[in-house]
Amino acid sequence: MTIINFLKEFKDDNVCRKHFKKIREKAGIKCKNCLGNEHYWLPSKEQWQCKECGFRTTLRSGTIMESSKLSFHTWYTAMAFMSFSKKGISASELQRQLDHSRYETVWKLMHKIRKVMGQRDGLYLLEDMIEMDEAYIKVETTEYEKSKTKRGRGSTDLQAVTIMAESTPLENIDTGKKSRHVRFYKMKVLENHTADAIENNLEEAIDEDIVLFTDQNRSYSNLADIVSVHVSEKSSHETTVSTLKWVHIAISNLKRNFLGIYHKIKRKHLQNYLNEFCYKLNRRYFNHGLFDRLVLAHATSYW
Repeated sequence: MTIINFLKEFKDDNVCRKHFKKIREKAGIKCKNCLGNEHYWLPSKEQWQCKECGFRTTLRSGTIMESSKLSFHTWYTAMAFMSFSKKGISASELQRQLDHSRYETVWKLMHKIRKVMGQRDGLYLLEDMIEMDEAYIKVETTEYEKSKTKRGRGSTDLQAVTIMAESTPLENIDTGKKSRHVRFYKMKVLENHTADAIENNLEEAIDEDIVLFTDQNRSYSNLADIVSVHVSEKSSHETTVSTLKWVHIAISNLKRNFLGIYHKIKRKHLQNYLNEFCYKLNRRYFNHGLFDRLVLAHATSYW
């Protein structure tokens, strides 16, 4: 869907409410009280009522929109701008486009949408062959952290992030040239730079039976215990352009994206920004269908 089509189809709040109702009913309504799946709609109340226990569910109930005072049209427009923009959009720019008076409200809205993106990607695991490395993202630091700033990777204004890419080796039958094809990514903030934290990030993101490619970082020494095969190579130009090609391309694009759009990302919010970048990266071939998938994610994300 293009922005022109969006404006034509979702002209007002009433249209958005009807669309969201249709999406939720198609996905299935679950009763909070008895977990029943059979409901009927009460037009006068704009609520579903459970056939089993009589408990009522509102349009927003159970979703990230619950308790939000913003209109459905505002939510839909925000989702549209965040999905139509390939590189992303800042909160100040979205505030201007929504013509909203409060920056903080728009900022919170965007982070709620990013949480849904992260929840949706969390339903899927990486399979087969996985490339993994770490990126160091510049974040806003407190005055106390600045007083203890170090250089390089130990710097307090850099946050370590685990980047994983589902990579498949390919070979051209005619030329014999070998390459790699990438499918899906996972990006997770490292709470602390220890072997245990890295292992936890990996275990949460992968299927059981995988082949893992990394460099020879000492923190990766025990990863062979949780994967089928662990192939580690010494860091070099060849490793960067072949074995860990897609991970390093993702890291480069991620840093360039953050640098060009966002300023002063706080450490505690970094995962939300990663969620958005990774969600759109994993759906890079959806084109105009990305907005529809995002609305569906909101309708089926239970909170």
